Amino acid sequence: MRFIPGKFVLAAAMTAAAAFTAHTALAAATVKVPFEFKAAGKVFPAGTYNIEKDSTLNSVTLYNKETAEGITMLVGPGAPDPNDSAISLKFDQDGESRILRTVQYGSQITSRLDRRQSEADHLMATGR
Repeated sequence: MRFIPGKFVLAAAMTAAAAFTAHTALAAATVKVPFEFKAAGKVFPAGTYNIEKDSTLNSVTLYNKETAEGITMLVGPGAPDPNDSAISLKFDQDGESRILRTVQYGSQITSRLDRRQSEADHLMATGR
């Protein structure tokens, strides 16, 4: 698969009104993703996902409730209001595939994830 910047189109952001469950430095939410997507070189099925934020490690973990497969990503300050409590997953679309772009958890957000995935796909396709 070749990386062609013009082929990426921002898919609709998924925002969940999530209830926070406070643990010792962990907060959790549940979201439903109605389509298959790629993240960190893995394919994740449509389904219900938990998102857990660990404020001591500045990370979020996204994992499928049925398969328990997941990924952990670093988060940092984002553009949202410091009091923002929104949880959102943003995806890019490349043909029929969707690739996780960012995860926002309240006022924190991951760096752009799909850029690394697209570069990795390009390197694998070119044999580098």
